[in-house]
Amino acid sequence: MTTPHTPQHAAPPGGRALAVAKRGAEHVLWARVAGQRRLEALRGTARPVPDSVPPTAVLQTRAEAEAAVAAAKALRLPLHHDRVKNWDALGAVGAVLALGGRDGALPQRVIDAGSARYSPILPWLRLYGVPFLLGTNLEFGVPVRRDGVTFRYGDVTDTGLPDGSVDAITCMSVIEHGVPIVPFLAESARILRPGGVLAISTDYDYDPPDTTGTSMYGVPVHIFGPGEIRELVAQAGAAGLELVGELTEKALQHPERPCHWKRTGLDYTFVLLTFRRR
Repeated sequence: MTTPHTPQHAAPPGGRALAVAKRGAEHVLWARVAGQRRLEALRGTARPVPDSVPPTAVLQTRAEAEAAVAAAKALRLPLHHDRVKNWDALGAVGAVLALGGRDGALPQRVIDAGSARYSPILPWLRLYGVPFLLGTNLEFGVPVRRDGVTFRYGDVTDTGLPDGSVDAITCMSVIEHGVPIVPFLAESARILRPGGVLAISTDYDYDPPDTTGTSMYGVPVHIFGPGEIRELVAQAGAAGLELVGELTEKALQHPERPCHWKRTGLDYTFVLLTFRRR
């Protein structure tokens, strides 16, 4: 286990007004999850594992994003307010459920690194019945529990968790915000059990726009290009993480830029990468 350290909490991104709005969305979401879980338990209803988004892929079109929204609705999963974010969430949750457990069982321990309490990953996994769920983020202070899920301070490069203690890690739209990639991959590999799963999504473009001078949340805006994604895959391999699927030259291209970040005016897409711990 790594040496404990004193948390240095980050300020909530976007200012106080946005933080209040996010807190309201969080309470609505988790109230729905708790009620839905109880109702589905009484009815004995179940849902299939999502399989419409591959574990490793580039979001190609707006139509693909809308298809993911429709699939999440059909599975009775509460949607992310940013509709395109349901695409990578659906792929990551599908990968965790299909690959993260032992011998076909549910994964038992899943960490959402760089989590937000209003995002869909942990609520969706809670609805599927994963027993231990933890969300960590530099901006979290005192640990908070939502319907059995714990959210607490945590650094994606220095979690303090024991070696091989986790079945799966998700890290959604986080690494583009100044995360040191090699330490993050090394720490993920350390805490994953052999055969465990790491699912990462990030902003991507085959021909990235110029973001020089553009900053958000206190760090420069970064959109990964194909060379950087290939380098990340190689760095993951050196850390003992093997890519699930392939990223060919054709797969890295995309005819549309389905994502629009209104506050920066940027258009781009997402890439989802899933790895297994060797």
